[in-house]
Amino acid sequence: MESKARFLGHSIHPILIVFPLGLLATAVVFDIIYLIWGNRDMASVAYWMMAAGIVGGLIAAPFGLIDWLAIPSGTRAKTIGLLHGGANLLAILLFAGSWWLRHDVPEHPETMASVLSFVGAAVAGLGGWLGGELVERLGVGVHDGANLDAPSSLSNASARSTTART
Repeated sequence: MESKARFLGHSIHPILIVFPLGLLATAVVFDIIYLIWGNRDMASVAYWMMAAGIVGGLIAAPFGLIDWLAIPSGTRAKTIGLLHGGANLLAILLFAGSWWLRHDVPEHPETMASVLSFVGAAVAGLGGWLGGELVERLGVGVHDGANLDAPSSLSNASARSTTART
């Protein structure tokens, strides 16, 4: 099922989602460094990475919603898509809560801020796995004519004009 939100022949949502996932995961790494070594600069970096990751997630989400709305009702993909979106929304809310608890003193987050970021990372991992299920198992966002020898999406050739290798 082809994506409804595309840029240069590719789904926009998976292009954008790498940024917030990377930023939020790295924020957790900096939180861990802060907790182990007490380096307050690492806590400040985590705060700003978290802010950028939250904004990035909010930018990527509408493109996922556009694709989800195009999935036929009553399908497993529609259910998995709803769970994927719900998990990612929860992850963003957890990270937003963590960010909010830090905003007065970013270089010294309270314990609950770290807990929220760790739980947010776990929930984001689940959301990512569900996204993989949508694409790799259920074919959401995959070009209808996709195959191992399909021409570049930048060419004018149809992917349907080639056949898959057996």
